[in-house]
Amino acid sequence: MPKRTFRLPREEIPLLDIVSLGRGGAPEAGGRLTTEQVEQIRRTVQRTPEVMVKVLGRNSNDLKAAARHFDYIGRKGELELETDDGDRLQGRVGESLLEDWDLDIDDARRQGDLKATAGRKPPKLVHKLMFSMPAGTPPAKVLAAVRIFARDEFALQHRYAFVLHTDEPHPHVHVVLKAVSEQGVRLNIRKATLRHWRSEFARNLRLLGVSANATERAVRGESRVNKIDAVFRAEQRGTSTFVRNRMELTAVELVRGNLRRESGNQVLQQTMKDVVAGWRALDEILSGEGQRELAADVRRFIEAMSVPRTDKERIALALLQRVDQRRMNMSR
Repeated sequence: MPKRTFRLPREEIPLLDIVSLGRGGAPEAGGRLTTEQVEQIRRTVQRTPEVMVKVLGRNSNDLKAAARHFDYIGRKGELELETDDGDRLQGRVGESLLEDWDLDIDDARRQGDLKATAGRKPPKLVHKLMFSMPAGTPPAKVLAAVRIFARDEFALQHRYAFVLHTDEPHPHVHVVLKAVSEQGVRLNIRKATLRHWRSEFARNLRLLGVSANATERAVRGESRVNKIDAVFRAEQRGTSTFVRNRMELTAVELVRGNLRRESGNQVLQQTMKDVVAGWRALDEILSGEGQRELAADVRRFIEAMSVPRTDKERIALALLQRVDQRRMNMSR
């Protein structure tokens, strides 16, 4: 079966594939930054809210699981799903949508292929996507941006349905996308695909008057999203043995005064050095082009970058902060 992949146009190659300034999205030989590159730098150093596009990977290759996911995102019929045809459906419509999309036929064809290639993981029937923005973003604008994005990217190719969720502080839209197009081409989601999707989602939001940016996490000097609060909540609920064990081992190492460094620490430190070097190169280019105010913003952005830490180091820091807080409370 043919496979569909994305190749980024030059204007979407990350400006700071920043760690390799001089390759990738760096300026052309003439050395000047494009208007779009300057605006991306400005949005990034001014901490414009970042879009998130996430692929939910589990249970995407089973018909029953796909139907259950429709029930989940539709809150068992309470929320309205919108389809690629513009229909707005309410109720438990998962099975009827899967039938309308001929996923039973795709599944039967896939089962035949699996017999010929025993041992291989079955391909996905659907892609489960989530488009999100930080708390405070108008939910209706998020939904509208996803609607435009899906129409531009998938209309007349891949069947899809989507729904807005506002039951959490950050508004987000779930999209279920048929993995095989109407032309029989399977969509493979790569890093370049997600980069393109994030860029387009952010662009659509900006067209709707919402400040939005799409940069790589490393470019912003972030090793990964801080999930320490969630770690502690999981530990308190007793829902994660792995998390609890990791916290206990880290606590023991702290008490003994021999917190062991993880191998990933060196990678994080080197990545940060490369990122800083890339930003400093942009500082020089901006200064040379007379963009002195923006260059100064870049320097302040560099100075404000946090120290990169592994998950273990984040847990250790959070534990120490909790101990300090308890001591302060006891001394009052």
